[in-house]
Amino acid sequence: AKMQKYLLYNAVEPEELPTLKELSTIEICKVWSGMSRHIYKQLLKKKAVDIGVGSFAVVPVHANVAEGKVLPVERPMFILSKTLKMFYNLESDEIKIPDEIPVVQPDFEEIAANTHFRHEILQQCIQETLLYFAGALRDNKEVEFTFR
Repeated sequence: AKMQKYLLYNAVEPEELPTLKELSTIEICKVWSGMSRHIYKQLLKKKAVDIGVGSFAVVPVHANVAEGKVLPVERPMFILSKTLKMFYNLESDEIKIPDEIPVVQPDFEEIAANTHFRHEILQQCIQETLLYFAGALRDNKEVEFTFR
């Protein structure tokens, strides 16, 4: 049910992003930096993290190293949610999270404790950023989302 809110029929109005308006760019970056560290820790524990619009996971892929030589490697990837992909008519490779990998939700309280933000503010900031991201997808805008 959490993902439904990112399926937008209408453009995102500024009043739907009250937390982003209140926070400075530096604060928003701090929130996402905390989120990014949290995701990284979960990936190291062999878990995938579902952030609503998709999941971060370490998936096995085959890397071509030399002529005809293929090496199985594990690669951290962002896998867009199927529903979101269909809804916005997006194309991306079909990547499946291996069944043995548990998919978890981000622990906003833990991230908040590590970034010194109130848990509600942190959660709102992340959800509003994703709403804004979904709005850009809806309007066919080019989006660049950089994770360290």
